[in-house]
Amino acid sequence: MSENGQLDLSHLHPDAQQIARLPNEERLRYVRSDRWIGYPRASAALERLETLLSWPSRLRMPNLLLIGPTNNGKSMIVEKFRRSHPAVTHPDHEETPVLVVQMPSEPTVVRFYTALLAALGSPLRARYRLADLEQLTLRLLRAAGVRMLVVDELHNVLGGRGDSRREFLNLLRYLGNELRIPLVGVGIRDAYLAIRADDQLENRFAPLTLPRWEADEDARSLLASFAASFPLRRPSPIATTEMTGYLLTRSEGTIGELALLLTDAAVAAIESGEEAINQRTLLLAPYTGPSERRRLFERELT
Repeated sequence: MSENGQLDLSHLHPDAQQIARLPNEERLRYVRSDRWIGYPRASAALERLETLLSWPSRLRMPNLLLIGPTNNGKSMIVEKFRRSHPAVTHPDHEETPVLVVQMPSEPTVVRFYTALLAALGSPLRARYRLADLEQLTLRLLRAAGVRMLVVDELHNVLGGRGDSRREFLNLLRYLGNELRIPLVGVGIRDAYLAIRADDQLENRFAPLTLPRWEADEDARSLLASFAASFPLRRPSPIATTEMTGYLLTRSEGTIGELALLLTDAAVAAIESGEEAINQRTLLLAPYTGPSERRRLFERELT
């Protein structure tokens, strides 16, 4: 409390200050919702995506490969970028500057074209000849004004047989040449291995990595941003060197796991009345890290 009896919320971002004055139920809903927490590598990725989107059309367009461990912020960056360039509805058509599609778990050319049509909102017939499917997809991509194609879960390419894998890599090269738009592949390290299998694609896709977090100044700055974003009524001392090391060890160094841990601790802080993420609320948090979850699951199977 401040001297005049009002809550002192100066430790929070302005948006979080407003939420912090609300009842617990509304604060808990806010804590559990998605939020964007910026950090240097994410900003660099967004800047690179902006550069690619504004690139003049030419025969050999530059592409990007966004690589990182599972749950380390790749999809959040893509979604942040897509929302900053939303689809625009015109009287006779809808313009989609950034199209995001997920690589099928068992990739084939037909399944990928079908996924593209679904992402464009096109009605699908039960059967298409491959040549007709290809021409329809290209026509709709052009009509929708797609200026960037993002392929998430690109590492699923390795799940295909050798011949289908090669066919799909050829398809990526064909789409880039035919549409003259940048392609962005998103995935774990195996996505790079898939692209590296084709010399021409490897030369076109510039890698940008999102490595696991280490206990350095960037991580402390990230934790300070998290602390300021949760609508808790007392400061959360989580940006210290000691706490940074503890939190990254417990979350195994990925931003997604770190967010889950801090969210559970913030919920515990509100429900317990502690109103801060600290040693007590971190112990109250029901969070378990990836390795522990695997051990528990394997133990239940035996």
